[in-house]
Amino acid sequence: MTADAALWLFADQLGPHFTDGPDTHDRDIVLIESAHALRHKGYHRQKLHLVLAAIRALRRDLGDRVTVVEAASYRAGLREYGRPVVVHEPGSHAAHRLVRRLREDGVVTEILPTPGFTLSTRDFAEWVRDRPRYVMEDFYRDQRRRHGVLLEPDGEPVGGRWNTDHDNREPPPSGADTLGVPAPWHPRENEIDERVRADLDAMSGLHTVGEDGPRRFAVSRTEAKRALRRFLDARLPTFGTHQDAMLGGDWAMSHALLSVPINLGLLDPLDVVRQAERRYHDGHAPLSSVEGFTRQILGWREWVWQLYWHLGPDYSRHNALRAETPLPAWWTELDADAVTARCLSVAMAGVRDRGYAHHIQRLMVLGNHALQRGYHPARLTEWFATAFVDGFPWVMPANVIGMSQYADGGIVATKPYAAGGAYINRMSDHCGDCVYDPKVRVGENACPYTAGYWAWMDRSAGRLRGNHRMAKPLGSLERLRDRAAVVEQEHDRNRF
Repeated sequence: MTADAALWLFADQLGPHFTDGPDTHDRDIVLIESAHALRHKGYHRQKLHLVLAAIRALRRDLGDRVTVVEAASYRAGLREYGRPVVVHEPGSHAAHRLVRRLREDGVVTEILPTPGFTLSTRDFAEWVRDRPRYVMEDFYRDQRRRHGVLLEPDGEPVGGRWNTDHDNREPPPSGADTLGVPAPWHPRENEIDERVRADLDAMSGLHTVGEDGPRRFAVSRTEAKRALRRFLDARLPTFGTHQDAMLGGDWAMSHALLSVPINLGLLDPLDVVRQAERRYHDGHAPLSSVEGFTRQILGWREWVWQLYWHLGPDYSRHNALRAETPLPAWWTELDADAVTARCLSVAMAGVRDRGYAHHIQRLMVLGNHALQRGYHPARLTEWFATAFVDGFPWVMPANVIGMSQYADGGIVATKPYAAGGAYINRMSDHCGDCVYDPKVRVGENACPYTAGYWAWMDRSAGRLRGNHRMAKPLGSLERLRDRAAVVEQEHDRNRF
């Protein structure tokens, strides 16, 4: 390794586990604010704000060790910087191709393993080799064993169960407007935020979506530690029970809201898990909450990262259900006011106003709607990656192509995550004052989710018959007496 090479960081590599490792602790640091990276897609305004604020916060915190270069592109910025660099494995196929080319050109002298995840891609390839199937639950259990998390001395899971998901699916409390839990940590904006906002306002050729709201997420190591501590001490105890519930008046519920600082690289994921585990052993949080949170970080997040690299760049081209509908303008423009269905309007307003919706809104409201309406899965994946403040290229393919849209035909999920209005009615307070009735399939007040589910089943039946988990709903479709009327109605529906 070249001793005088600086450390080039991408904007999702900003924590001390990136900057202060054995091969990086004594290196100068360079970050590049690439105009091309900011402009070439229509990102949420608040996402760009978070990225730029995080870059500049690191420069403030580490002082002269950090140089920030404003340039037309990453390559141009490195040329202006004028020194060879080392770099951690980046978080996208496009960035990885760029890094490899720069290494061939001698600009990058070494590509270091990423410390942002607990398992290397090489070790994952070894883990997955010769397996007749590879599913997240198997991976998650091995992750727990590998890192010794929530285990008894004999290696069995604490509490006798690996997975407490069954305990974390309760609907919202009846009649409640909010969960009534302590509020999440909230940052105070500072001079960096003011400068970022002014710079974005002045940037020519910049197209963004969403509102320019107050910053809601951590962008520095100090802020990230405060947000983590607030969650662990005040909100983790109630994290589990209503994890899948939705309330129109409570956008945060008991969710951790740590995906932004973790995905910016400000928090070490294994350290986050260890701190949560400590709360369980100290008696401050129940097992169902701690295990559910651990599964999100050590299981699903790591799984999605590994699948991004293992399945390769062609994975996002999968379209097993032949979904070709373009995303409508109200969707791409985040026009929540154009939507009548309360569940969909609330979720879209969350994306518009905060660049955020929690996982059930993403999967069972936004994703479910997109699946039923046949939105093109690759375009949908890009939308999720750009419209959400915690979206990065590696995050979304397995979540959207696989989990949400079943576009990979069953590589990630064993069945499509499609549901009618009854599910949303059970898990939310949205349906009571909605103009649509979740029990109605045909007519002016037919729920677009209930009717949409059966129209989607009719359209997709031929491609789903080989899936044994779909045998029961396919049988119900055959017995649906108003099937033809539902299909005709939904074919022409343009109001949701």
